[in-house]
Amino acid sequence: MPTSTDPASAPSLESGSIDTAKPTFSDTITESYEKLMAGDVTDAGMVLAVNVLFPAVCALAVLIVAYFVAKLFSRWTTKAICQRIDETLGKFAGKLVFYSVMMICGLAVLQTLGVGVAGFAAVLAAAGFAIGLAFQGTLSNFAAGILLLVFRPFQVGDLVNTAGITGKVNAIDLFTTSFDTPDNRRLIVPNSAITSATIENITFHSERRVDISIGVDYSASLDATRNILAECAESFADVMIAREDRGYQIVLSNLGASSVDWTIRFWAHTEDYFLVKEALIEEVKLRLDEVGIGIPFPQMELHVNPPTESD
Repeated sequence: MPTSTDPASAPSLESGSIDTAKPTFSDTITESYEKLMAGDVTDAGMVLAVNVLFPAVCALAVLIVAYFVAKLFSRWTTKAICQRIDETLGKFAGKLVFYSVMMICGLAVLQTLGVGVAGFAAVLAAAGFAIGLAFQGTLSNFAAGILLLVFRPFQVGDLVNTAGITGKVNAIDLFTTSFDTPDNRRLIVPNSAITSATIENITFHSERRVDISIGVDYSASLDATRNILAECAESFADVMIAREDRGYQIVLSNLGASSVDWTIRFWAHTEDYFLVKEALIEEVKLRLDEVGIGIPFPQMELHVNPPTESD
C-alpha cells in the first residue's frame, strides 16, 4: 500500500537550502581565527595552509610564469614591427603587449582567489581619477607621447632640433623622449614640451642644401669672382648631387655696406652636410687669397680735428 511522503520531512531543494558557495578569503581567516581561539591549532594551520598559503604560492608561480611569457611576447612583437614597420612603433607595441598580458593574468589570479574583480576595477577607477587630478602634467606628457608615437614627426636615430635642444633621438617613451647631443650628453625631455614647440627634423630628407655667404671687395671683378666661386664648388663634384634640380648655384645676393655679397648653394647628401660645408668654406678662402680678392670686414675710421687757436 503506497505511503504518502510528508513534504515537510522531505529534504528541501530550494535555493539556499544547500550551501555550495566557495568560502571567501575573509571567511577562511575568520574560520582559522575561531579554531585558533578554541585551541585547535592544528586545524587552524591546516585551514590556512590549504585555503590561503597554497593558493598564494600557486598565484605567485602563475605570475612569475606570466612575466616570462609577457617578456617573450613583447620581444617577438618588438622585433617583428621594428623589422617591417618602424623601430619607434615596435618598442611601443612591445611595452603595450607586455603590460596587457600581465594585467590579464593579474585579474585572472585575483578572480581565482575569490577577489571581486568588479569591485577591484571600481577602486582602480576611483584611484585613477584622483591620481589624474594630482598628476595633470604627467597625463599631458602621456597624451603627447601617444601623439608622437602615432603621427611620428621623428623616429629613433633622427637628428632633431626641438624644445631648445639639438640632438639625436635615442628613445621615445610614453612620458619622455631621450636625446643624445653632439657632445655626447643624454637629455630626457618631457613629451609635452616637444609637442608644444616647433619640431625641426634635420635628417628627415636624404638630401640637403649647403648655403655659404661670402663678401668680397667692391674693387673685385664680378666675372672673376663668379668664376672662382664656381671652380670652388666644382672641386667637390664627387660629393655633389648633380641632378637637374640640384647641383650648385653661384648667386650675387646683395650689395652690402662694405662688400659685394655672394652665396654658394651646393646640394649634398645629409650625412655629408657638415663636412662639405666646412671644406667648401676653407676652399673659398684659399682660392680668393690666391687671386688677390679681398674679403672685407667691418672697420671704423676715426677722424680727429686738430685744435684751433680759439680752443
